Amino acid sequence: MSRWALEKRARREGFSVIAGLDEAGRGPLAGPVVAAAVILPEKFPVRGVKDSKVLPLAVRERLYEDIYRHALAVGIGIVDPIEIDRVNILRASLTAMLWAVQDLSPQPDFLLVDGNQKIASQIPQQPVAKGDFKSVSIGAASIVAKVTRDRLMERYDYEFPGFGFARHKGYATKQHREAIRQLGPCPIHRKSFNGVGAGAQLSLFVDQVEV
Repeated sequence: MSRWALEKRARREGFSVIAGLDEAGRGPLAGPVVAAAVILPEKFPVRGVKDSKVLPLAVRERLYEDIYRHALAVGIGIVDPIEIDRVNILRASLTAMLWAVQDLSPQPDFLLVDGNQKIASQIPQQPVAKGDFKSVSIGAASIVAKVTRDRLMERYDYEFPGFGFARHKGYATKQHREAIRQLGPCPIHRKSFNGVGAGAQLSLFVDQVEV
């Protein structure tokens, strides 16, 4: 199947402004979940856009710049760890995607949503399982969300030294879990996640930065 097939089908059905949606950061122990919504032109000249997780860092960074250069619109939605703990990661991810759509200008008239669930929007939409492999628009959103989140985690590495956020981006590596054990969770840790809240001492960083 062509990676433009879903967009072409939506256009045949009468839609003209089609956005792909994806998120990054559902699994980590720390940091926000970040979603992106991307509207691409029909004649999008950039090749190699696909699921961000299978792309080398240098390629992902280059494609990120190319997507911003050629996209008709890019929207970003970010949900912080406090809200993730409050509502759970699935609901937080869907909220981030909704906010990414609301950040778009122009607004789309059709959504291609990575995954198997719709977001809370009245805009017509189609969930697409493994959509970042099946749709160029979703693949572009995957890249934008991943690079945006990675850059946020690199910034947090300076704000909360000792955890190694620039290296593992908040994921549950052995080094990260050991840092939590020694330092306790910091303000960007997801306290409801296994390995963070249970039995962890309160970090000395908690009073330094407000999330």
